[in-house]
Amino acid sequence: MKRIIITTGAMGAALLAACAAPEPELPTGRALFMENCASCHGSAGRGDGPLAAGLPRPPADLTRLRAEGEAFPTVHVMSYIDGYFRQDDPGQVMPEFSQTFTGPTFHVDTGDGILTPTPQPLVALSEYLKSLQEG
Repeated sequence: MKRIIITTGAMGAALLAACAAPEPELPTGRALFMENCASCHGSAGRGDGPLAAGLPRPPADLTRLRAEGEAFPTVHVMSYIDGYFRQDDPGQVMPEFSQTFTGPTFHVDTGDGILTPTPQPLVALSEYLKSLQEG
């Protein structure tokens, strides 16, 4: 009986400690970019990364995703990174990141007024790409 009480108490203490543990820090958009994109797109996002020359077609210049006078195409960019817009392109060079950018979700308005659960890393990366826009 004494053993059960001690075990139960230890389990309770462990559970409380787990609840009180700080949440892990989420990666920044810049960190995600440098880890997953810079090798092809370059550290500044201009398509001039160290692997770019060996690709069958040049990587996109990510500093020019927003047309002049237009809003940043957040939904299109996130869908492209995720692979949704590219799933039927047989000549696709860029990998799909749907399995890479997972984790806690944010509710994002995709332009239709409906909040869509979207993985935090995908949102963070999209926001970082938005900050790279020139012109």
